[in-house]
Amino acid sequence: MPGAIYAEGLVKTFGEVKALDGVDLDVPEGTVLGLLGPNGAGKTTTVRVLTTLLQPDSGKAVVAGLDVLRQPNEVRRSIGLSGQFAAVDEYLTGRENLHMVGQLYQMSSRDSKARAVELLERFNLSDAADRPAKTYSGGMRRRLDLAAALVVAPPVMFMDEPTTGLDPRNRQQLWGVIQELVKSGTTLLLTTQYLEEADHLADTICVVDHGRVIARGTADQLKAQTGGERVEVVVHERDQIDPAREVLLALGKGEVAVEDHTRKLTVPVTGGAKLLAEVIRDLDTRGVEIDDIGLRRPTLDDVFISLTGHAAEILPEESGDAPEAAAGRKSRKPRKESAK
Repeated sequence: MPGAIYAEGLVKTFGEVKALDGVDLDVPEGTVLGLLGPNGAGKTTTVRVLTTLLQPDSGKAVVAGLDVLRQPNEVRRSIGLSGQFAAVDEYLTGRENLHMVGQLYQMSSRDSKARAVELLERFNLSDAADRPAKTYSGGMRRRLDLAAALVVAPPVMFMDEPTTGLDPRNRQQLWGVIQELVKSGTTLLLTTQYLEEADHLADTICVVDHGRVIARGTADQLKAQTGGERVEVVVHERDQIDPAREVLLALGKGEVAVEDHTRKLTVPVTGGAKLLAEVIRDLDTRGVEIDDIGLRRPTLDDVFISLTGHAAEILPEESGDAPEAAAGRKSRKPRKESAK
């Protein structure tokens, strides 16, 4: 049985630019899929297809058991969408914004008002409920936008870079709200360029580049593909680099990388903390004084660089109706998807 969000072979082109080139997704009910990719990778286009805002050139998509192409109205009634930019009416108050959304979904006036009160409290907006939204800070508008997407308590949510532009405090607060949603049974597709966000929230991550899914798995599985753990040592004096290299060569599982200007040596290892203790002991035996030592595990940034050849870019995603934003990828060949 396909999951709450299912896509098979989605293709979407804008002129000569292929924004989606055969995207496949399967998100089990009550889980979070992090759609991770650099600027122009196809994340927003994918969301727009799945939420009926764009029609694919080919492929199949099913959301909440409903065919996106054949049942778009039913799909819209079953989903919530929080886009990259807060879609609130600046001249209405926070309370009025939420009440209006409830009425658009044909809720009774009484029910929509009660739901507005509940959501304003949940998103810490009660004190500002009767102020015009134009007086809200960026973080408050973002929270109001997310509250509006939850007025009808949809079983499936799409969040397109929901924390872009938020300060760390507001980002952490929004993470908490997202985790509560998922605990209550909501299925979530989250696009992001914040690697820490995907690591923190997603059950499964799909890395997208050039309109294709090039890798998928849990954060730990993707990190393991980049080569596992490594020991990093910073020696106190440059003339101690050679004896330190000998120690790391003996205990490590590969070549030792050396940065002369920082006096840092790095070697891939297996064995975790136990091996780190051996390294420290052997360095001490050789009389090597160190300024820093640590066991480093791969980050999602390492995954990004390994899979796409460059780090993630914190830039606005491509626009579905502005293909020139993705034109830079016409000449680059996508990499093959990594093994699951």
